[in-house]
Amino acid sequence: MTTAAPLINNTQFSANVTTKSQEQSLYQSSGAIVAAIVVGVIIIFTVVLLILKTYNRHMRVKRELEPKPTKTAMPPALGQNSHSLPQHPAVTFIPVDIHMQNR
Repeated sequence: MTTAAPLINNTQFSANVTTKSQEQSLYQSSGAIVAAIVVGVIIIFTVVLLILKTYNRHMRVKRELEPKPTKTAMPPALGQNSHSLPQHPAVTFIPVDIHMQNR
């Protein structure tokens, strides 16, 4: 009887070791999957950034090389007298007497 008890304990121990090694491999593989996803996201963001940078540079060069339109006539002034010359509002400056006494 004494030989049967250690056999059961050894079987349980080996099953326990197998379960732990499976769990460890699952943890390691899940960590590798998470690391692969993070690296993939970083690569995607880098590619999108480079594409946007290239597009921005291309559009800036296109704008700079485009012929600039000549200045057109000023739009007509709003109001009833649209055919008359535009009048600028007059600013009246009223100086304040610095030496004014308080009453």
